[in-house]
Amino acid sequence: MANRNRPIQVKFRVTPEERLLIDKRMEQAGTMNMAAYLRKMAIDGYVVKLELPELRDMISLLRRTSNNFNQIARRVNSTDRIYAEDIHDMKGMLEQIWETDNRILEKLAAID
Repeated sequence: MANRNRPIQVKFRVTPEERLLIDKRMEQAGTMNMAAYLRKMAIDGYVVKLELPELRDMISLLRRTSNNFNQIARRVNSTDRIYAEDIHDMKGMLEQIWETDNRILEKLAAID
């Protein structure tokens, strides 16, 4: 117990209705750890959970793009040639990234 990161315990009591509200808010925040949730709420006053499917799309797009760029770079290094089609494909992938990025930024800007 002496090695605990947080040695001070804080206790408080709630009604059954309050406990249900806490459980509901924890579920909305996507957490099962009540201690972490209550600590966060007590210190910061709020918990923000962003659900942006566009962010998952962006990560997937970045992975595919970097994989494609690496394949093109290997081909260029082995043949000493780059093709117009490769440049066109790379520009298209970068355009998709920028479009997804703009959608994410618009959603973040709309958060109150």
